[in-house]
Amino acid sequence: MTVLALGINHHSAPLDLRSRFAFAAPQLPAALQSLRACLQRASAEATLLSTCNRTELYIAADGVPSAAELAQPALGWLAEQGGLNGATAGLADHAYVVEDREAARHAFRVASGLDSMVLGEPQILGQIKVAVREAGLAGTLGSTLHQLFQRSFSVAKEVRSATEIGAHSVSMAAAVVRLAGQLFEDLGQVKVLLVGAGEMIDFTAAHFASRHPLSITVANRTMERGEALAERFGALAMPLSELPQRLGEFDVVVSCTASSLPVIGLGAVERALKARRKRPMFMVDLAVPRDIEPEVARLRDVYLYTVDDLAALVQTAGDKRQQAVARAEEIVDAGVHSFAQWMEQRASVPLIRALNQQADDWQAIELARARRLLARGGSIDAALQALAHGLTAKLMHGAMSELRCADEQHRDAMGEAVQRLFLRTGLRSPGPHSPH
Repeated sequence: MTVLALGINHHSAPLDLRSRFAFAAPQLPAALQSLRACLQRASAEATLLSTCNRTELYIAADGVPSAAELAQPALGWLAEQGGLNGATAGLADHAYVVEDREAARHAFRVASGLDSMVLGEPQILGQIKVAVREAGLAGTLGSTLHQLFQRSFSVAKEVRSATEIGAHSVSMAAAVVRLAGQLFEDLGQVKVLLVGAGEMIDFTAAHFASRHPLSITVANRTMERGEALAERFGALAMPLSELPQRLGEFDVVVSCTASSLPVIGLGAVERALKARRKRPMFMVDLAVPRDIEPEVARLRDVYLYTVDDLAALVQTAGDKRQQAVARAEEIVDAGVHSFAQWMEQRASVPLIRALNQQADDWQAIELARARRLLARGGSIDAALQALAHGLTAKLMHGAMSELRCADEQHRDAMGEAVQRLFLRTGLRSPGPHSPH
């Protein structure tokens, strides 16, 4: 069984490229079925993880001569999904591919927050669970990937409980508020607009609410959801359709929606600046794909940040937890070793089944022969001796034949193997508690 992990993330690819490969949860089952068809392996297992900072494929398949036979079509499929029409060159320059033990290590590090932009952040674990759930619904999860991800959850839980890697972390939401505080002397005098109503906007609202700005407004396509979020923080709510006309009212704009197209365009920001008479606007685009057109960054009096721009700030806090990272890596190492052992044991299952079947066949043959002997009037003792002799001869025949036929180069190794298999009691002296 070959296990493969490939993809792009915030370490390997710029935001604009990552934006091309964002999948919403409802898209995952159909995408996974399409991937399996592309691999031309009906039994291949596949899971697709898509977050703001990464898009990754996890694949497991039997009878694969080399990992490249999985990686190449998978990379081509991913390139096509991103609109590159199967041209993998632009994607391959930014993609990573790891297999077997290293694929497990990668999965465990991702689940533990060790590979995150915000070191130790817990949100990634929930995102992986969504990816696993959708793969299960699509019928592409399989026993190998199921085992891989269940173990990744266990490793992440141990990292979280045994280390302080997630303690005092500077989240993206906290970084946004910190930057806003550097631009505006008094956050108590600013008006904040939050676009979207997902988890990241929820966190951002909580951080801003603690600084008591002049007002917080939530703009969302679904008013009911926007109003529910606004109510929790004593904020206001407005429909997203009003955003272009009211954008100029706000000093701080933070956007994070699931839209595939920008929800805040260059023209709307230009009109907002004109209405504000050049008073500065602080804008943060936490979405992938982008919510705010990148050309906005060129406007004077606009300070636009993306998730990649915030990376250096949030990593500063991560540097303070490097001692916890070393312990977390040890936990990951143990998890990888355990998974590798499981894979090795699983690989021997077909051989064990074949051996058991062979033993059952031999037993049936010799029992039938002993019964025929008894039916012809033979003694029970003779039947038992014939049964024992027949089974012993069948058991020893293969080993004896291999020993006789082995050439000089392999005879010693064959002899050692036969000793381990058939003379095990003679290789060790009884211990102090061994029965005599």
